[in-house]
Amino acid sequence: MPSSLSPNGRCMMPPCWQALLVLALVLQSGCAPLAPHYVPPALPVAAQYGLEDAPPSQTPAATLDWRSYFTDPLLQSWINQALEHNRDLRSAALRVQEARAAYGIQHAELSPSIGAQVGLDRSRTPADLNMSRQPQLGSQYQVGLGMATWEIDFWGRLRYLSDAALETYLASDAARQAVALGLITQVAQGYLALRELDEHLTLARQARDNRTQSLRLFTRRVDAGAASRLQLTSYQTLLTQAEAQIAQWELARARQVHALTLLLGQPITLPANTAHWGEAPLAPLQAGLPSDLLVHRPDIVAAEHQLRAAHAQIGAARAAFFPRIALTGLAGSASAELGGLFDNGSAKWAFSPSITLPLFTSGRLRDNLQLQEVRRDMAVAQYEKAVQMAFREVVDALAARQGLTTQLHMAQQALSVQGSRTRLMQQRHAQGASTLLELLDAQRDLLQAQQQVLQLRYALLTTQTGLYAALGGGTLTEQQPAAPPSAP
Repeated sequence: MPSSLSPNGRCMMPPCWQALLVLALVLQSGCAPLAPHYVPPALPVAAQYGLEDAPPSQTPAATLDWRSYFTDPLLQSWINQALEHNRDLRSAALRVQEARAAYGIQHAELSPSIGAQVGLDRSRTPADLNMSRQPQLGSQYQVGLGMATWEIDFWGRLRYLSDAALETYLASDAARQAVALGLITQVAQGYLALRELDEHLTLARQARDNRTQSLRLFTRRVDAGAASRLQLTSYQTLLTQAEAQIAQWELARARQVHALTLLLGQPITLPANTAHWGEAPLAPLQAGLPSDLLVHRPDIVAAEHQLRAAHAQIGAARAAFFPRIALTGLAGSASAELGGLFDNGSAKWAFSPSITLPLFTSGRLRDNLQLQEVRRDMAVAQYEKAVQMAFREVVDALAARQGLTTQLHMAQQALSVQGSRTRLMQQRHAQGASTLLELLDAQRDLLQAQQQVLQLRYALLTTQTGLYAALGGGTLTEQQPAAPPSAP
């Protein structure tokens, strides 16, 4: 290959070749990434939950659709209604559209903007400013295509800003999934609470009826002179307590209906006859490993996208230190007469490249880079906090499921004992071996045991619902977000 240097050391390469070589070197240097290499932060929690989990044969929550987990038809209809009309979820969906539009705007900065231009310039020149010493009127008509100032993204600044906008869009969609999962959980837990209140009301009304009957029988004994009126006040007090408890449960039920109405976004239709919920309508879930939360929990996915966006912003801040190369152009036709716009010789063009090199910015670029680095560190902290919160929610739910299962088993045994005691007391009372007050005490203890079983059973169901959400229930069955605008 012949040398391109002269004997005196000067370059013998033609000027056009020199310009191409400089451009190649600039492009090559522009290919070097300026954003820091993204490495996911280390898992800030233990590698395992440390609690007894469901058997491996159980279905992971992330692969179980909510329709398969919540199988009650009424609950499914309420969840569908909430997903359609809830205002918080609607706002989250609109934020996704907002982020997608913002990404489209930022991504369009990578391509030049070309528009048609049609113009007329009419001017008057005073007499003392021209050779003829007479006022002159002039016109200029022009038409063509113009390219607005377009920055050539040698250093990747615009590309990094586009990547940051894309990650923000993906984070907003993951946040929408988190809102939807939380809404499903709230509706399911609200439905369980409503059914629990219905069963409490049923027990309270049964207790009121029993005490009403007991008061009626004891009143007859008082009227017959076989008992004192002082003992009668005890029966009246028990009946008043039962009626007050019914009023308390009815108020709680009304508030629960109002809360569900807010969640569903419109009035709900309650069933005319509320049957008992049953023992265990929700299946146990397999918790898996804490590392699974990184891809199953939508809030963690959103935090990671925000962290990636912060990395891209650092790349854009670093690229701002380098020169900006911009192009402006125009091609068309111009003439002093409207009819001569398209005549031969009326062609007009303009090409204006420019290079802007920041020399003195009072530290603005340096401070902006430091700002983006601090925001990156904040995003790391938020990501680690999201992981730790998810880990805590899972271990709390697992511990509650384990403890409530044991408590429910013990409460059911106590209920069986109280039921046997009440039946024996009824037999003794029928034989005259015990007083009516002793029978009422046994019935009151039985009612407390029944209420405790109800509370523990529904607490266990609520815990299972919370565990489903904590494990990212149904996220792997969620439809993928709409694809963002494709790159040119």
